[in-house]
Amino acid sequence: MSGKLGVFDTANEAIEAAVAAQKDLVLNYTLEDRDRFIGAIRAKIMPVMKELATSEFEETGYGRFEDKIAKNTGAVMLSQGTEAIPKNMYVSDKGLTVEYYAPFGVIGAVTPVTNPAATVCGNGIANMAAGNAVVFNAHPGAKKTSAMTVRLVNEAITEAGGPDNLFSMVENPTLETLDEIMAHPAIKLLVGTGGPGMVKTLMKSGKKVIAAGAGNPPSIVDETADIKKAAAGLYASSSFDNNLLCIAEKEIFVVDAVFDDFMKQLEALGAYVCTKEQGKKLTEICVSELPNGGHGANKKFVGKYANVILKEAGIEIDSDPRIAIFEAENDDLLVQTEQMMPIIPIVRCKDFEEAMKRAVHAEHGCTHSASIWSKNIDRVTAFGKVINTTIFVQNGGTMAAFGLGGSGTNSPTIATPTGEGVTGPQSFVRRRRFCMADGGNYLL
Repeated sequence: MSGKLGVFDTANEAIEAAVAAQKDLVLNYTLEDRDRFIGAIRAKIMPVMKELATSEFEETGYGRFEDKIAKNTGAVMLSQGTEAIPKNMYVSDKGLTVEYYAPFGVIGAVTPVTNPAATVCGNGIANMAAGNAVVFNAHPGAKKTSAMTVRLVNEAITEAGGPDNLFSMVENPTLETLDEIMAHPAIKLLVGTGGPGMVKTLMKSGKKVIAAGAGNPPSIVDETADIKKAAAGLYASSSFDNNLLCIAEKEIFVVDAVFDDFMKQLEALGAYVCTKEQGKKLTEICVSELPNGGHGANKKFVGKYANVILKEAGIEIDSDPRIAIFEAENDDLLVQTEQMMPIIPIVRCKDFEEAMKRAVHAEHGCTHSASIWSKNIDRVTAFGKVINTTIFVQNGGTMAAFGLGGSGTNSPTIATPTGEGVTGPQSFVRRRRFCMADGGNYLL
């Protein structure tokens, strides 16, 4: 085989190596070993976090370097281990049945160009905890960073006495190598993190799929909120890594009574406030018409710095604001489109009811993420019921649900189209039952 530490010339070689590694893992190592390997990965990755962030930033051109360090750190340090694997028991005088969750075997995984290192680490740790090996088909635009991450993780495992190639990938991934991975009989489950095109491709495989799809997370700010805290929280959350994260708020609906104060607070934090005319120009360049007649983010500007996008719109500034904001109409395409840019449209609403109605419409039924800044628990509850998102946060940025400003664990894959939600080791296992029948092991 051509590979070393998980990186191979062909998909078939990567899969064969992963099959051997997975068998070795489940036959010769314990659950305690898996947790020990996870500790080794954390110890290996954390000292080189800046190098990983540099590689990702230089290779992809997306996001902000300093935010990538925090993002990747969360994926490594807040991922779940074997403690997340559930176990059930049923006992009576008829016998004992143990229901436990076993590995699928070898998983095929698609990683996005926006979060290569975090996705490899996060999905890798979760799958190893579950007892799986993973074959990654990395996005070609982030293949060097993905390969660097795969090698580091495998090196950590082997140095801790574990099997090599638990994580593998093709050095030069293509759509053809993805087809090979999807079709291979050894691949029992597919995991995808990316856009709707990726989800559609994986679904055609006929195999079980766990897929993270698109989202357009809205946020509501009502008149009961602490406006200063709301502005600070949304400024940090919507600007993080230039709004690349799928969970980050993309548009904000603010009740009229506090709208002007909210805008002033954002400006005081450093946001660049555009005029309505400048906002229209930004919409024109940031949103592209799709072949199917719909609209999507202009890939030229995804993850770019706000001042770079502003310059393209004819707005010359000398500063580096983390976000640019403007008062938008509700039907503005930047409000209705998942843009993944630090250009944040803010919609003035006459009251909470109008804000809630507009936010639900803008989310487009993706069931992804949303937040609300309000001290009125009845409103929070009402919005939570109708928005029906996988991630829902009160008085915090959406990242709070992942342990960053709130309680939670980290995951790079939020499976909304297929319904698993925030993934972890429990997502990548299959339920099995072992029964001791005829009264076996029942003690009166």
